[in-house]
Amino acid sequence: MAFDAGMLSCIAHEIEKTASGGRIEKIYQPEKDIILIQLRTLTGGKKLLINTGSGNPRISFTNIQRENPMQAPMFCMLLRKHLTGAILCEIRQPGFERVLILGFDTRDEMGYECRKYLIAEIMGKYSNLIFADENMKIISATRTVDFSTSSLRQILPGMKYELPPAQDKKNPLVSSREEFDRLYAKFPAQRQVDKFITSAYLGISSSNAREISYLATGNSDSLICECTPQRLWESFLFLTGSIKENKYSPCVVFEGNNPVEYSFIPLTHYPDNFEIRYTESPSDALDMFFENRDRESRIKQRAADLFKILTHAESRIIKKLELQRQELSECEKSSVYKKYGDLITSNIYLITKGQKTAEITDYEKYDPETGEYGKCVIELDERMSASANAQKYYKKYAKAKNAKAELTKQIKIGEEELEYIYSVFDSLSKAETDADLSQIRDELYRSGYASKMKGYVSPKKQSAPSVLEFMTTNGYKVLCGKNNIQNEYITFKCAEKHDYWFHAKNVPGSHVLMLTGGKEPPEQDFTDACEIAAYYSKANGGVNIPVDYLLAKGVKKAAGAKPGFVIYHSNWSAYVTPDEEKIRKMRYK
Repeated sequence: MAFDAGMLSCIAHEIEKTASGGRIEKIYQPEKDIILIQLRTLTGGKKLLINTGSGNPRISFTNIQRENPMQAPMFCMLLRKHLTGAILCEIRQPGFERVLILGFDTRDEMGYECRKYLIAEIMGKYSNLIFADENMKIISATRTVDFSTSSLRQILPGMKYELPPAQDKKNPLVSSREEFDRLYAKFPAQRQVDKFITSAYLGISSSNAREISYLATGNSDSLICECTPQRLWESFLFLTGSIKENKYSPCVVFEGNNPVEYSFIPLTHYPDNFEIRYTESPSDALDMFFENRDRESRIKQRAADLFKILTHAESRIIKKLELQRQELSECEKSSVYKKYGDLITSNIYLITKGQKTAEITDYEKYDPETGEYGKCVIELDERMSASANAQKYYKKYAKAKNAKAELTKQIKIGEEELEYIYSVFDSLSKAETDADLSQIRDELYRSGYASKMKGYVSPKKQSAPSVLEFMTTNGYKVLCGKNNIQNEYITFKCAEKHDYWFHAKNVPGSHVLMLTGGKEPPEQDFTDACEIAAYYSKANGGVNIPVDYLLAKGVKKAAGAKPGFVIYHSNWSAYVTPDEEKIRKMRYK
């Protein structure tokens, strides 16, 4: 998985075809390494994403909504000053580098026409976005590089921009057959074909190199000695020809519901249990691939303290429950202690002080074959009388009995707390914005985890939570909570008595509410709402997921229960398998 030079060529072609001549309306910087440029083109609005983070660097159009900070960073303010109203007039990829140069016609501070450049370097952990003037003199960059960082190439304001140092590899777009054969002959025969492609040529990712190997030999892991130069050259020409002729087939490879790879050519070398989904544009493919990855990465970074609190709480509760269950198993001996006390009392005349054990007839152990009763050997304290030994066993019985009742109670409390922790984990997996994280953080604070969040101050004024909204097949509005605060808001603030409430059965998940306006929705709308509840639950990814549903008036809040925990008795159940694409289309907010 890599945003290689071929994918960049595909994106550059899309930008030139759909946004050339477009005017910049707005510029945002929702995160440190992400710039969003809103363009007005002849075909409508386009949002250009430039991500220079080390995790998922790329450039493409996007439809994914991102939350912007209240105060724009300095780099964003600089771009707004120079580029707002500018016209995109140049899209250029020098050589076959992972560098895209975007030229904008604008005006300087004196009102004279000039050209400014945004240079996106999509090179893994070395990715960068550089802003330069008409002479390619650097004005600013998202990541400056001085002499202490690199002695080969510096990126500092005032310096003239230079391309990254050339690698000892060939440009595949201008490679000749003679050069290809010469490189092929030099490469070790026992090395893999895909290694030959990636080591000899610029800008080809490992997945595309494996595809070349597969097209040539029918095996993505073939060795050089197993492939003829002619067949490999023909497969190589398929990839380079796609780029030269701008004949792209953007796609995403899925394993189940998980995207595992993307490319601008079909990746046919994956086994049959993988699914290839083609998209209309490379930007759609990148959105499809990175939507969940970006969100999970962002949430994991911003919610690191919450994950730490929850992980520690989970391990603490699990360890405590294990010890309590061990003690509870010991308490099962309470009936034995009572039996010993009874046997000593009934045979007190046979026991004298100083005995260490007593062998007493046990009338519960009867052998029908011999007609005899068994014996029970009871350990005694030789310093105590028979009655005192009996009282000792009765006290053990009473203590174990009380401990059993208390341990059962404490285990139930621990299991409920663990269930709550898992529900918060589930909320974090569905969080999309900083507001969602703030609500989860405040929920934990109010639930007694304040000591783990040093310096946290709960906001005095609580605004109405922003929940997910969907529209069913027949136009019924459905609300879905992403955390326990939103779940309670939906269930106890938004619901009317004739609305229907949904929740995945016996697993942490979202509260889902279908607003009916007093009408009885058709069967299809119930199925839609059940699928939403199943999708936004811990059971997502399974098939035939059970979902409980009932009138909202039947859902009650248990006294003293944790946020988001409710009780209900009279309900129906449906079994559904959620379709991610269908749910995405139903969502409108």
